[in-house]
Amino acid sequence: MRPEIAVLDIQGQYRVYTELHRAHGAEKTIILINGSLATTASFAQTVRSLHPQFNVVLYDQPYAGKSKPHNRQERLLTKETEAHILLELIEHFQADHVLSFSWGGACTLLALAHQPRLVKKAIVSSFSPVINEPMRDYLERGCEYLAACDRYQVGNLVNDTIGKHLPSLFKRFNYRHVSSLDSHEYAQMLFHINQVLQHDLARALKGAANIDIPVLFINGDRDEYTTADDARQFGHHVRRSHFSVINGAGHFLDMEHKSASEALRDVMCGFLKPTSHESRQRSHYTQGHHALAI
Repeated sequence: MRPEIAVLDIQGQYRVYTELHRAHGAEKTIILINGSLATTASFAQTVRSLHPQFNVVLYDQPYAGKSKPHNRQERLLTKETEAHILLELIEHFQADHVLSFSWGGACTLLALAHQPRLVKKAIVSSFSPVINEPMRDYLERGCEYLAACDRYQVGNLVNDTIGKHLPSLFKRFNYRHVSSLDSHEYAQMLFHINQVLQHDLARALKGAANIDIPVLFINGDRDEYTTADDARQFGHHVRRSHFSVINGAGHFLDMEHKSASEALRDVMCGFLKPTSHESRQRSHYTQGHHALAI
């Protein structure tokens, strides 16, 4: 079934391309948040894992993908602005859950710190509160290549570092995508990297103390850039933290091979499965609703 496509106006400032993969009979809706330089296309495998158990929402940031033609690109967006866009989308789609990948975790944690009333659980994948040496090297080289708008080097950098465990087909797709982006997308990524290198993560972590829902952090055991051990540092900041490691997976998790995809699906669906308390609440509501209908 084709997704329902809409370009939404966000407070008269931004236009955001969205896809709703509606599932007949699904009771919950989840929004997926892209990593840097990525678009809705990068979540193809994740959608297959979550649909039709959930209604799944994808979107492109105003500067990226299919949102680009609808925005003037007159200014760079902060992670706080991206967080407020996410909060608007949560309200619009009445989302129960959110799931982020890589640097999408930054705006996701900022949004969750506002305690959106609808969101009950969140998953943050391939993200870490620690800038370790491999990640610092990746970011610093990224700054150099992005500032020079060196498309060849940017494309190769991604594949040689965080994308090193991707299959060759995905690496070719990744290179074509990353090396063909507009200059304003490189400028946007450079802006975010500079924020991170200037210890901007500390501000996001301080706000994370306000998060009052369960958050599952998922990392691959072969990911040396956002390691599972480093991710556990979130436990000092997010009160209801949970952690899971996907064996045999690097940074890109379900895009790398079938067993990683299956393992990620099981972990995600297991975490998002309603608890017995939530099931009793839903059963009580359903019985009451039927009584009124009769």
